Amino acid sequence: MKRLVAGRTGTRPVGASAPGDAADRLDPGLLRIGWVLILGAVLAQLDTTIVNVGVGSMAEGLTASLTAIQWVSTGYLLAVALVAPLSGWLIQRVGAKRMWLASVAVFVAASALAGLAWSPGALIGFRIVQGLGGGLMQPIGQAIVARIAGPRRIGRLVGIITMPVSLAPILGPVVGGLIVHGAGWRWLFYVNIPIGLLALVLAARIVPGDHGERQTGLRPDGLGLALLPPGLAALVYALAQVGGGGLDPLQAALLIGGFLLLAGYGVHALRTDRAPLIDLRLFAGRGFTLASVNTFLLGAALYSSMLLLPLYFVEVRGMSAFEAALMLAPQALGTAVVTPLAGKVTDAYGPRAVVLAGILLTLAGTVPFVLDAAAGTLGLVVALFVRGVGLGAITPPNVAATYTSVQRSQVPAATSARTVLNRIGGSLGTAVLAVLLQNALSGAGDGPAGVRDAYTHTFWWALAFSALTLVPAALYPKHAPGKG
Repeated sequence: MKRLVAGRTGTRPVGASAPGDAADRLDPGLLRIGWVLILGAVLAQLDTTIVNVGVGSMAEGLTASLTAIQWVSTGYLLAVALVAPLSGWLIQRVGAKRMWLASVAVFVAASALAGLAWSPGALIGFRIVQGLGGGLMQPIGQAIVARIAGPRRIGRLVGIITMPVSLAPILGPVVGGLIVHGAGWRWLFYVNIPIGLLALVLAARIVPGDHGERQTGLRPDGLGLALLPPGLAALVYALAQVGGGGLDPLQAALLIGGFLLLAGYGVHALRTDRAPLIDLRLFAGRGFTLASVNTFLLGAALYSSMLLLPLYFVEVRGMSAFEAALMLAPQALGTAVVTPLAGKVTDAYGPRAVVLAGILLTLAGTVPFVLDAAAGTLGLVVALFVRGVGLGAITPPNVAATYTSVQRSQVPAATSARTVLNRIGGSLGTAVLAVLLQNALSGAGDGPAGVRDAYTHTFWWALAFSALTLVPAALYPKHAPGKG
């Protein structure tokens, strides 16, 4: 039965429309549902970067190289990207509430297994399973929120609950450092268990059911599934090795095979009568293409740097995981301060100016790490705050540019494509940067100077990743939609 809420207009289901002001009111029941669902999304987003500060401890504890152990981060991002396009079909086939509860259960179980991992391979495998759950939690939760809020309240509700999700990847290394310092790297995974179980219990009780909205006759895009996920996985792995300076025959075969599979998917997606995993027709629009390219590049720049920065503070500056976490806090603070304001500033100055300013600030905040010898601790704190301000300024107008460039009926497909591109960019950037760093460390001389030079060399690459985002951003519209 639908849970009813009393109001001036009588009784009505949570999230149902009512005449007059009641239809626009964000009642407490609706907000409770939103916060429960956002708890899962925050967990999923937090786990994109929370493990990064513990990578060194994991490598030491499991006797693994940086190149191997970085797949703990890359594998999670890749799994999120591969499973996200299935969210729409799963909602229709299984039901949104059931599928959300199942994805949280998978996430929690995989978190427990990751904490118990006995080898690098086991840890990476459990992280991939964790990413499969995490990749479904956010889009399915957003779909439930959109359904129960209705078109007249969705904007305000999303505005309230999305800020924690936006901040989660930036806060990840900070939270991770505190956990590693206090309890060890295995608790980076164990900490998800009580929070995930709480989300399951609350959601089972208060989130409305699907009420006959399931469509059991729908079939997934089977050929798309056979082409896109393996093609992306092969390509990311092979390109990471190219970043390291060479390919063996197997890696070369994976590179060629990945390109062929993706090319095959492109032909299939443009011809199929079913809803494709990623609708390539969206890219016919210039605005969506620009936003998508920038989404991919921003993912590469953000997630790769979230791996590099904690390692830098530990390996070069000689800090503990706890001290590294404190050093990363100003970046999270800068993002938290600016993100709520970015939408208003975009309305006033247009997306191009805001995104370009954000990128330039991000570059300025990265330069001191390239000029490591000249940067004191205070200088790095200021640089990270500036970098956080830049990241906070970039994301909202970039998301807005994605959605304002498509029709309303295309929003679900655009959301799926955006998630995939951002996480694929993140997984590729993280893998390439880790390989570059590992190779630089292998070729560096003995002693602290060699380690410092290796990180300086890798930060140049991180700076280049961020600089690439200037190209599509410069082509963004000058004025906000409806202005100019």
